[in-house]
Amino acid sequence: MAPRALTICCDIVRWIPVVFITAIIVWSYYAYVVQMCFFTVESIAEKVIYLLIYHPILVLFLWSYGKTIFAPIGAVPRQFYLSKSDADKMSRETVEGQKAILVNVAKDLPVLNRTQSGSPRYCEKCHCVKPDRCHHCSVCGQCVLKMDHHCPWVNNCVGFSNYKFFVLFLGYGLLYCFYVAATSLQYFILFWKSGVSKDMGHFHILFLFFVAVMFGISLISLFGYHCYLTACNRSTLESFRAPIFQSGPDKNGFSLGKFNNFTEVFGVDKKLWFIPVFTSETDGVSFPTRNNLQANSNNSYQTMGETPAPSAGDGISYPTRTIDLDSDGLLADRQRWMEEGGESDGGV
Repeated sequence: MAPRALTICCDIVRWIPVVFITAIIVWSYYAYVVQMCFFTVESIAEKVIYLLIYHPILVLFLWSYGKTIFAPIGAVPRQFYLSKSDADKMSRETVEGQKAILVNVAKDLPVLNRTQSGSPRYCEKCHCVKPDRCHHCSVCGQCVLKMDHHCPWVNNCVGFSNYKFFVLFLGYGLLYCFYVAATSLQYFILFWKSGVSKDMGHFHILFLFFVAVMFGISLISLFGYHCYLTACNRSTLESFRAPIFQSGPDKNGFSLGKFNNFTEVFGVDKKLWFIPVFTSETDGVSFPTRNNLQANSNNSYQTMGETPAPSAGDGISYPTRTIDLDSDGLLADRQRWMEEGGESDGGV
């Protein structure tokens, strides 16, 4: 009974940041629409223009925020899970035996990423072979497809199923803050110069400007960072630790060029790019890689009878890193931290 009660308490606590953000948005609506537009702005035309622009931004902001919060976590398909007998064997086998089991299970799966020892990545908690770019979130208690990070402000994992919504949430949140700050600036200056007032409406507008600027500044770097990650086709986790392929670590392994990277997240339909609806062309399990793109390009050249241009690194031998399997294992200590605990810490 006690563990159940503790779980319920933790679930309630995790909703506090969401409730806080929602309360700020509700209050900002009252301060902007009622106190500023209805009671402070004197020009009818100015009121109408402010409100006509404000509400579409607010709708898109709330829509993307809600989709980020309530989008289901991208769950790993059943075929990636080990059978009960294989899972039992994994707990008893040596490192080499575990690797043999995983290689056998993964031979028919679209898995390219590896551990440092060259084995398919395996989650000891979920008992599954991890699809490419998938990681285990200790907060959600499951493996998440193309996990970016666990965000306390949305009480959800940001990953394959809601990454587009998350980026739009940041973008529309930034636009909302800047629009509110820009349109309330003249009244902020007016009330600031007039000194202390007993009119509570003045305090609402003064505080509205401060809050909009404060949140806007905090969102600039975060939104810019995730725009960068989208353009590079990396997750937050991959930006700190490059995914490992059979050829070794490659931080740009999934990069297909900026436009292709963008469309992998936002889709190919331009009309839906900035609407919070799911438009990704991938399945969240397998992703095209830079090497596949170069191979297809070379094949097209050969079909046309042309010689492909040499790519960077052709004819160059790179040193390989020798790994001590005794110290590395299937999940080294550093990787265990990353896979089990480190991925769910902090973040937005």
